[in-house]
Amino acid sequence: MKIKLTSILVNDQSKALDFYTEVLGFQKKQDIPLGEYRWLSVVSPEGRDDLELSLEPAGSGPALTYQAALYEAGTPLTAFESSDVQRDYDSLVERGVVFKSGPTAAGPTVMAVFDDTCGNWIQIYQVQSP
Repeated sequence: MKIKLTSILVNDQSKALDFYTEVLGFQKKQDIPLGEYRWLSVVSPEGRDDLELSLEPAGSGPALTYQAALYEAGTPLTAFESSDVQRDYDSLVERGVVFKSGPTAAGPTVMAVFDDTCGNWIQIYQVQSP
């Protein structure tokens, strides 16, 4: 088995697509209409083209409750690796991204947490070489 697709809950798929492509720089991979929602995924231009992040509609019920509880608690739903957290932090701040915390050292890792505007806290992290 291998990971090919992982999901993140979003409260608005169109808004999420704009944020993840126009602000974060990911590329749209799949956009297939499925009634009220879409099979919508993005890939990183810095990563493998076959590893997709699905922008999954939170809809209502348990998924929405779960997403809201994580956001309220300030818990990131997912994390993206960065080769330079400070550079990415500065670039995203310039694009208007709101951060809960700036670059912070935690052992051999530097991390920062931002709001994806779609109901999630997202962490970026960089593992420092010894």
